[in-house]
Amino acid sequence: MVSISSLAKSALPARARKRLMLRRYAGDQQECPCCDHTFSTFWPSGETADSMRPNTLCPNCLSLERHRLLWLYLHARPDLVTDRAKVLHVAPEPIVARLLRSMADIDYLSADLESDEAMVKMDVTEIQFPDASFDVIICYHVLEHVPDDRRAMRELKRVLAPGGWALLQSPLSPGLAETYEDWSITEPEDRERAFGQRDHVRLYGRDYGQRLREAGWEVDCVEFARTLSDAEIQRFSVDPEEDLYLCR
Repeated sequence: MVSISSLAKSALPARARKRLMLRRYAGDQQECPCCDHTFSTFWPSGETADSMRPNTLCPNCLSLERHRLLWLYLHARPDLVTDRAKVLHVAPEPIVARLLRSMADIDYLSADLESDEAMVKMDVTEIQFPDASFDVIICYHVLEHVPDDRRAMRELKRVLAPGGWALLQSPLSPGLAETYEDWSITEPEDRERAFGQRDHVRLYGRDYGQRLREAGWEVDCVEFARTLSDAEIQRFSVDPEEDLYLCR
């Protein structure tokens, strides 16, 4: 039976429901650097019940560990995004898009093959922009979805201007020496078991950086999370073993 309180909450406007939810998680044990809110805990997140990760999703802005790590890194490196930089954001996550657009005087463009939230439609394996069009490229958790990821890596390199940089981040398994691909696996359920998510086509291994280098990138594997204190890792709920792939 549905409770009266549940019915009442479902009838409330979205903003009122959000206020109630935030009140429920009020506290100062966790802090989201993306929205500057504090909570008693973050929400769990995951594709399925078996893959749920506790204390990972911000109740206010819906940032995940990788988004918070990115924003902490950009704050620690204000020299990376300069005024009037032309920024390409591939497959824009809403919270990261808002944060980037809030930065001082940058020329921001978001692009995606399918999402209506992106500013332009773009196939990352066949980018419509001329060579050296952008100073900064943010491509977060995209390449594991792309069948021809090597072509996408080359295309992203082509449109980056000399002296520019890109963060090309993908989930990877440190236990795998080599990236795992099997093109006979096509069913979403089978892909989830093999690659960790229903719409992934591979699981990157420790050779991810070398794969980028083979596409022509100069890769710096930045161990930024490891520079954070244990207290900061816990408070911001970031993965201390996630390295950032800064490419030039």
